[in-house]
Amino acid sequence: MKRRTILLAGVGAVVDRPAAPPSPRAPNAWLKIDADDTVTVIMPRVEMGQGAQTGLAMLVAEELDADWARVRIEFAPFDSVYNNLAVASAGLPFQPDDRGVGRRAAVHLTDKVVRHIGVMITGGSSSLADLWMPLREAGAYTRAVMLGLAAERWQVDAAACSVERGAVVHATHGRLRFGELIAALRGRNPDELVPRGMSAAAERLKTPAQRNLLGRSPMRLDTPSKVDGSARFAADFREPGMCYATLEFAPQRDATPQKIDAARATAIKGVERVFAIPATGGAAAAVVVIAATRHAALRGREVLQVDWQVGPAGAFDERTIERALQTGLSDADDGFGYRNDGDARKVLATDARSGERTLSAEYSVPYLAHAALEPPSCLIHYTGDAARVVAGVQIPDAACAAVAKQLGLKLEQVRFEQTPIGGAFGRRLDHDFVVQAAAIARELPNRAVQVQWRREDDLRQDFYRPAIRARLQARVDAQGRIVAWHGRSAGQSITVQAMQRTFGLPLGGPDKTTVEGAYDVAYEIPQLRVAHRNVDLPVPVGYWRSVGHSYQGFFVETFVDELAALAGVDPVEFRARHLTNRPRHLAVLRKAAEAAGWGTALAPAPDGAPVARGIALVASFGSVVAEVAEVSIGPEGRPRVHRVVVAIDCGTPIHPGLIAQQTEGGVVFGLTAALDGEVPFAAGAPQVANFDDYPVLRLFEAPRVETHILPSTAPPGGVGEPAVPPLAPAVANALAVLSAKRLRKLPLRGLSGIVRDLSAGA
Repeated sequence: MKRRTILLAGVGAVVDRPAAPPSPRAPNAWLKIDADDTVTVIMPRVEMGQGAQTGLAMLVAEELDADWARVRIEFAPFDSVYNNLAVASAGLPFQPDDRGVGRRAAVHLTDKVVRHIGVMITGGSSSLADLWMPLREAGAYTRAVMLGLAAERWQVDAAACSVERGAVVHATHGRLRFGELIAALRGRNPDELVPRGMSAAAERLKTPAQRNLLGRSPMRLDTPSKVDGSARFAADFREPGMCYATLEFAPQRDATPQKIDAARATAIKGVERVFAIPATGGAAAAVVVIAATRHAALRGREVLQVDWQVGPAGAFDERTIERALQTGLSDADDGFGYRNDGDARKVLATDARSGERTLSAEYSVPYLAHAALEPPSCLIHYTGDAARVVAGVQIPDAACAAVAKQLGLKLEQVRFEQTPIGGAFGRRLDHDFVVQAAAIARELPNRAVQVQWRREDDLRQDFYRPAIRARLQARVDAQGRIVAWHGRSAGQSITVQAMQRTFGLPLGGPDKTTVEGAYDVAYEIPQLRVAHRNVDLPVPVGYWRSVGHSYQGFFVETFVDELAALAGVDPVEFRARHLTNRPRHLAVLRKAAEAAGWGTALAPAPDGAPVARGIALVASFGSVVAEVAEVSIGPEGRPRVHRVVVAIDCGTPIHPGLIAQQTEGGVVFGLTAALDGEVPFAAGAPQVANFDDYPVLRLFEAPRVETHILPSTAPPGGVGEPAVPPLAPAVANALAVLSAKRLRKLPLRGLSGIVRDLSAGA
């Protein structure tokens, strides 16, 4: 880690850069200390419920030996020192266990480039992985500075001092609080105060045995404000004289308003203006109602009459989508080959040898919405030569730059205030609603306007998880081992669309996210090909929690179970025999099976229905997760998940409580999608509006979730997303035990006839 990354520097594009903080408070770019001993961690990653800011602050507090009760956070100014390197290097098309020279060189080059021209992105479960070293080093560096300041004041050797809970301690001289010491830093170079022998990072950082905070579960830093209501989300901000905007969106993403009848809307008391804005920032065209109160704006929108003209995409529907996906899947060319070990296609094209068996299967997943709790909201005040923006996004510096471009301002003329987000799941990687708010504010100079979408807007104007079709073929030998595997899929590329929307980069070609979870599968298969064909469709798509793993995990893990059945081998043992050189994966698999009581009898459900177990194993975002689901089938054929046992190896466990919370949330999120998630299209428009037709899992349906965290001293992996991919295949595999029918399509439906057979004793 370079000194440039630790010390405050000013390289790169900076928006609303504050004046340099006084040296007594800021020994480096990552934290500052006040006279009352408060340690404020400068936070470049967004809090959206995942608890990342608490985990990141713990890294600083551990190495600094700060008093956790005195730790606070403050969102970072825009500076390239805070760019996310890990999310960029994770996107490189290398196998997770590739440690070769080529990968190391590519990561090194990517890091250097992203350090200067990257963004402060929160995504890809990368926050802890990215800041694991910088924040620890910042804490350790500051700890050394505090030791140096105390030793100087006491005129003793720094080696005779120690740091305990925000104070430097000496056997003879007693204690000096950080707040007492920090004033002595004024106007001095902190490097001069670092005691001899503590200059190298390796000498400053604690060993795992020396840690006091990491591995424990202190109260989250965002809990008190969310409990007492003082947390301020974007919709909570108010300004004197502020107006409110609601929107009537085009029903199709590329439709335009042909005729607007605003007479009834403007007749409502409080409604001030009605005007149209074009499609911008990825958002559809809309007619805007401006009013003095939000209630008036909503009433005005309800009576607004707009005739829309369908755009070039036309009135496509599910049949159009299905034809395009099936064409992409059935093409003689299977697309871009992301992995080619041996020649799987040649092996599978030859006749099977004695004892070998071949299986083919097709799988299908639908479009999915993000359906976060908080719909998009943005407050913006444009004065003609400056703008203040208040919003919660996952790439705030990119959003700020987009606002500046929309308003014709320079970056330094835009003040962007990042807020916490009430869930995002990848949706706020897009900042379309912020650019849209800027377009509205341009019509209302010198007045603050709050733009808040309704739930219906959020679901209908989403960037959806792509619908994907897959065809898998494999052969097992007489010993029950996979000898050849050919996986192919077809669907839209998220990255191609997202890079164009967010950065204006017209990228094409391969997109690793389309096959993650398949091309990087951990199973040892000598002949393996994984390919994907990009399909052009007019549906807007975006990054959805766990991205490609969310569907490729379903394809791969249900197919592995089918192969286990074909080979006549227990599903756990079948997986284990293909993980002989993957000790980490094998340990997670064994732990989940052991904790779930795999192989033991299960009691029936409360209504007497039989219960079965299913298992799945998926590695994603630097972590390995196995899940065992205990499932029964209800009277109407609906799957019921009673218990999910999760085993996770996420590297060094920073905050076990957060890990458990995220696995529980991932299970519920994944189960919602597995049982009900589906966005159908008709007449070129999504056929969902609210939680009545895009339901989320109800409390009475939520399973009991048990999380088992495997010990590790490795750098941390992600925890926000990895629990999602194994859930659907684990449930599907359990249902196959109950029904003897394989469900290869999500959501998991079509079991009502099977239930009747089971009740009859079949």
